[in-house]
Amino acid sequence: MKETATSCTVVAALIATIMFSALFTLPGGFDQYTGLPIFLHRSSFIAYIVSDAVSLFSSTSSMLMFLGMLTSRYREEDFLRSLPMKLIIGLSTLFFSMATMMMTFGVALMIFLKERFDWVSFPIMLLASVPVTLFALLQFPLLVDIFLSTYGPGIFDKPNKRGRFL
Repeated sequence: MKETATSCTVVAALIATIMFSALFTLPGGFDQYTGLPIFLHRSSFIAYIVSDAVSLFSSTSSMLMFLGMLTSRYREEDFLRSLPMKLIIGLSTLFFSMATMMMTFGVALMIFLKERFDWVSFPIMLLASVPVTLFALLQFPLLVDIFLSTYGPGIFDKPNKRGRFL
């Protein structure tokens, strides 16, 4: 559990760093006279800002959950509810931050390529969804196992002949 939390903390910190810097290096830059972003009035620019902010906030939340796991006292009671709950929330928010990071990437490409190469945006966005899908496929079994072992029936809650729990 410590190794998972450590590696996921590094990934969440990298995503937070990238999303923080992407928030200040806007696509198109700024108008030199007003200081406002050039693409401010495009709806795709608003989608860029929102997905960037959501990715930043969810990766920071994920990082805090994993840091909470690393600084836990690791008592016996913690392994029953607290640590699995932090791992479930941390993995879920990490997945969400990766998905919104790729959405930010796709929207930035749409902003850049809309005028000249409108057809290129869709294949690139499909390729950008590959890492998110791979992460989901690789981490989803772990998430399901932790969820079932934490919130599912325990070893003493076996169903009887009628299908009811004792």
